[in-house]
Amino acid sequence: MPINGYSVGRDFTLVVQTSTGPLALNKLTGFEPKMDTTEIKIKRLDGITDHVRFPDGWSGTFEVERADSRVDDYFCQIEADYYAGINEQPCQIYESVDEPNGGVSQYRYEGVLLSLDDAGKRGGDASIKQRIKWKGSRKVKVA
Repeated sequence: MPINGYSVGRDFTLVVQTSTGPLALNKLTGFEPKMDTTEIKIKRLDGITDHVRFPDGWSGTFEVERADSRVDDYFCQIEADYYAGINEQPCQIYESVDEPNGGVSQYRYEGVLLSLDDAGKRGGDASIKQRIKWKGSRKVKVA
């Protein structure tokens, strides 16, 4: 539901697909993706400096208000699998955007590795805010 021709947070739908099925991020409050690049400067003999950029994957964070044990359980299982010698498979993130022009854009982040960056501070009279960081190899436009 765009507002006054602008994309807003509620225009986005996210699905995290793991090797064992979708990871439902209950009470998702934030998603921040960013393109990672490697940039170099080339100083030519004529004194002009050229700039070259190489795509180097994507990364970002999810912010979740803890409403159940899903996030904690997922990362406990990842850790248990590691110590059991089970190969971790990458995830995919699917992002759908309701565009202000009425269209829908869909993207897939591939080769995603999730890490529990912050399991959340426990304290009286406060919700538990968790942060998952992720790194992926590519972002592909699906539709």
